[in-house]
Parts: sequence; C-alpha cells; structure tokens
Amino acid sequence: MAYEIKITRNPHSRLSELDFDNISFGNTFTDHMFIADYDGEKWVDARIVPSGDITMHPGNLTLHYGQSIFEGMKATKSKDGAPLFFRPEKHVERLNASARRMCMAEIDGELFLQALHALVNLEQDWIPPSEGSALYIRPFMFATDEYIGVRPSKTYRFMILTLPVGPYYAKPVSLLADETHVRAAHGGVGEAKAAGNYAASLYPARLAMEAGYDQVLWLDAKEFKYIQEVGTMNVFFVIDGKVITPATDGAILKGITRESIIHLLNHKGHAVEERAIEVDEILEANKNGTLQEIFGTGTAAVVARVNRMKYQDTVIELTLKDGSIAQEAKDMINGIRSERIADEHGWIVRVRDEALV
Repeated sequence: MAYEIKITRNPHSRLSELDFDNISFGNTFTDHMFIADYDGEKWVDARIVPSGDITMHPGNLTLHYGQSIFEGMKATKSKDGAPLFFRPEKHVERLNASARRMCMAEIDGELFLQALHALVNLEQDWIPPSEGSALYIRPFMFATDEYIGVRPSKTYRFMILTLPVGPYYAKPVSLLADETHVRAAHGGVGEAKAAGNYAASLYPARLAMEAGYDQVLWLDAKEFKYIQEVGTMNVFFVIDGKVITPATDGAILKGITRESIIHLLNHKGHAVEERAIEVDEILEANKNGTLQEIFGTGTAAVVARVNRMKYQDTVIELTLKDGSIAQEAKDMINGIRSERIADEHGWIVRVRDEALV
C-alpha cells in the first residue's frame, strides 16, 4: 500500500555550511528526518519534518528495558549525479529480523522504502560527490510505551536520520582479540542490530584502545577460541590465496556488505569459505607465511584493511601490498555504488524522483 507522507520543509537549511572536502563521520545531520508511529495496530502519521529534538516521557520503556534497534545504510551518487541506494530491501529484511528478536512491531516494507525515497530525494544535495564518501542513513525504532515493568511495548516510533560522511576508517585498522569479554553467545541477540549490543561493547573497546588497538576482535563466548567478528564490521582472512570468513551461526551479524563482498569475490573467481575459524589457525598461517591479509567489511567501513592483530602474547604485523584482495573488493563495491562499474547483480536502486509537497 502507498502511504501519505506529510512533509514540513525546514526553512533554515544548513547545507551551505557543509565543507564536502572535510566531513567527519557521525555528527553532521541533514535538514530533515522521517518519523512514523505504531499505535498498537498499525503505522500512522508518516511525516518528514525539520531535524531536531524529540520529546520523551521518563517512563519510556526504551530507557528502562532497551527495546531499540537500528540499521545502517548509504546513498551515493552515480556518474550523472543521480542518487542511488545499495540493496535497500535487505535492510528492510534485517530490521524486521531484529524487531522479531527484540519482540517489537515489524515495519511495513513499503513504508520503509517509501520513506527512504522521499527523504533522500529531498536531501540529495547533501550526498558527497567523491567516491568513498556517502550519505549515511540511520533507520531506527524504539519503544514508546510509558510504563515501568518488564514487558514488550505496545507502541513504537520509527525514524530515519541522514548524515553526509567521509570514510569511516582513513587508515588501516589494528585488532586486539579479547579473551575476557563476550559480544554474543548462541541463543542470544548477536544477530540483531540491537542498541544494547553496542553499549555492551564500549568498555572492551575502550580497553583495546588504551592498549593501542583500534578495535576488539571478538571470540566465541564458550571457549574463546573461535573468531566471530570485529566491533564495527565482519572479518575476513586471506590464507594462501583462499578467502575465509566466520559463518553466521546466530552469534554473528549477517552483514549486507559481507554478503555482497562474498558474492563479488566468488564472481571474480576467488574461493571464499564460510566456516568456523580458530585463532590458532590464523597464528599458524602467520607462522608459516601463508597469512596474506586480514580485512573487515561493513556499511560504514565498506572494506577496511588490517595491519596488526594481537592475541595473547602474539602480535601479527601485516604488510599492506598493492593488488590485495581487500582493495579489489573495495574497488568493486565502491565502483558499483557509483555506477562506475556495471551492476550485474541488480543491487543498485535509483532514488525515485517523486514530487515533494
């Protein structure tokens, strides 16, 4: 079904203040945001309004019991300047998978996509033109019942924010394997993009940074021997020409960039294995000289190369060479996102040029 989206334009645009050559990640918001509310039965009052504060009762269930989920997406520009989405339907699917796990209302896919098109069409001048930069899109949903008691909310709010961003990682990343803290366990909420997952990761991430590393390399919750993912992305290893990544087993986020990279590398003839990976396998490959690369993938990071990894007393130092598989993957996905490379997979969706009133 088509939704009527009411649009209230911001009379005071801040676009002229943006320096497209100097954009930090995460703190520059565009002029407008999308909001819709779930009244216990259906999604109502879909609207685009000027970006700004929202009011919240102190008894809001989200503040006390954490029903909050989100997605991360990007819009880029084609060679002719048209705004583009990358696999938007996959984000609908994943948001609703998160909603089911967190016992929340699912968003109607048509509302999600219609809101995306309307908002990004309105904000398309905020999309940075340079490859590697993008308009970051943050759809999210949270509980709105005013109630103190452990139960699911009956009402919810769905919002979309947009932010122009530069590259998430401007340099290679270093990883510290954590044998003390746990990100996710089987039967838990590791597959959901739930806000609490990220809150729980902040303290271990701080400890990693204090030790001189950029990110935590998470291990399994039972034996601390199997690799899961990195704090901000899925992880890949290249051993003797073969690409290996942990299988999504219920405790690992099903990354859309991860899935896309696997598909692209397979299409280019690279063997990709999705399976359990022990840390000892990586240490042994490094010892015998067959460990060639480590890299991460994610919507924000795209593809980030790893130059250092520490596990217990062993530090692996990697030489970042030209012609790497990581760079090939990054060039392919960025090229598709800008239509510099033909989209043979049906992933690119042009933002609909709808009349905005």
